[in-house]
Order: sequence, then structure tokens, then C-alpha cells
Amino acid sequence: MCQMFSFLLKLKRTSQSANSYGMRLKEELKKSTFSYSNIKFNMVQLLFFTGITSVLFDWLCTKMTDSVKIFSKRLSLQDHLLIVLMKLRLGLTNTDLAYRFKVSTIPAMAIVEFTLRNMPKMFKRNFKRCRCIIDCTEIFINRPSHMTSRSQSWSNYKHNNTMKYLIDITPAGAISFLSEGRGGRVADKRITKESGFYDLLEFNDEILADRGFLIAEELAACDVSHAKGKRQLSAQEVNTSRQLSRVRIHVECVIGRWKNFRILQTRIPVSQVDLLDDIVIVCGALTNLCKSVVPKKSKKRVL
Repeated sequence: MCQMFSFLLKLKRTSQSANSYGMRLKEELKKSTFSYSNIKFNMVQLLFFTGITSVLFDWLCTKMTDSVKIFSKRLSLQDHLLIVLMKLRLGLTNTDLAYRFKVSTIPAMAIVEFTLRNMPKMFKRNFKRCRCIIDCTEIFINRPSHMTSRSQSWSNYKHNNTMKYLIDITPAGAISFLSEGRGGRVADKRITKESGFYDLLEFNDEILADRGFLIAEELAACDVSHAKGKRQLSAQEVNTSRQLSRVRIHVECVIGRWKNFRILQTRIPVSQVDLLDDIVIVCGALTNLCKSVVPKKSKKRVL
């Protein structure tokens, strides 16, 4: 009887030890799995992987609750968003993301595509007064196999196949408009006209553009003033030009921050070009959520 009791006691201790060991293994496995819960309290890591703070991350999650489809029960809503932000910020492949989050490639790909196609709906751009600086920027794509597509996307400026976007930036340093992508061959004047940009302008809006934008007549038809660095300007135009020139330098800073999302620095596969418009809008919206590149004093002086 004593031997039986001793055996049962030993068996119980062994079972408790095994359970304790199993719990430790589960905790270690949980920590080794890439997830939002493992990095949310590390600001440096969160900024590196997503480009935004935990406050903004949580805000995005609340906005996405009703518009995001859960593709893997192993992943939380936060993990779904984290996958997308890492795709944008670091330009990671779907296979890489699947490996990090311990899911197959198909769910990872579905998460990225579905979320990117739905996120732009969250970011409705409001144009109260569209005084802005306009510019065009290009994103490299792989060489299309179709000859017509190859020709239309060839950029003489970049000497590469690209997609071109019209981007408008306010004096406060916010991205206020992004056009649909067009092949790199398209002229700046044409993409401006066909983007719907003119339809958003109001009487007396002021637009600053480089010399390459030959759009003075189009803007005049909209009762909009246009400063592009003419040799002689009236006193009023000089004042306007000086005001807008103060913030022109911020345009490159804003575009640079926008392209800090490494996916915009990579060469986009032809198979993902149809997703590129959604990608640039989401990256633009996330850029606007970050601290402005324009100092507060500059904002007060210009607006």
C-alpha cells in the first residue's frame, strides 16, 4: 500500500513537472512567434517594423474592425494589420511574412491584398482649400513582357519602366491628393488633366508647380493662380510665390518620408501593379498620420 502511494505521489509530481515544462515551452513558443503582442511595448521595434507609434496603430485597428476579414484564426486583428504595415514599411515578400507569422503563404498574400484594397476607404481626403504644391513621382516596376505595356511604362527621365503619380502637398506638409498611377511615359500635363485634380480646385486657390507643368491655361480656366518661377512677376504674384517657395523645399521631404515605406523603393512585380494604387494611398495616409515635416512656425507664416 505504501509503495502504491509512493508511486502515485511520484507520478503526480512527474505530471506536474511535465505540465510546468509544457507551459514554459508554450510561453517560449509564443515569444518566438512574431506578433504584435511581442513588440507593442517596444517603441523602437514598432517604429522600425511599421513606421507608426502604438497609439496610431491601435487607432487604425479600431477603424479597421468592421472592414477587415480574418484569414487566419491563429492571427489577431492586430497581427493582420502588422503584416500589412511590415509589407509596406520593409517591402517584405509574402513568403517572408508567412514564415515570420507561422502561416502559409496563401493566407499571408490574402491578408495583404484584401486589407490594402479596403484601407483606402478609411482615408477620405477632405479638400477645404486646395492651395498646394504639385509634383510627379515615379515608382519602378519590373519590365512588362507585353510590348505595348513596356512602351507605355518606359520613363525617359528614369530610364526604367515606372508608374507615375501626381502628388499634391499642402503648405502644412500633408499629402492632400494622389492620382491613379499611369505609365512612366505619360507627360506631367496629361496626368494632371486626367487625374481629376482640376475638378477639386476652387476660386482663388493657389498652386505651385515646377516649370515642367505647362498647365497655366488649364488653371486659368478654373480661376486658379499658378506660380512656376516666371522671370517677372507682379507684386502680388511675387508675394504669393515667396510664400509658396518657403514650403516648396518641404515637398521633397514629404515625398522622401512617403517613400520611407520600403515597398515604394523596390521594383514592383508586374503581377502586383494593379495593387499599386492602393499601396501608394495607404502609404500616403500613414505618412500624414506621422509628425509633420514642416515646423509650426512655417505653417503659421504660410497659411
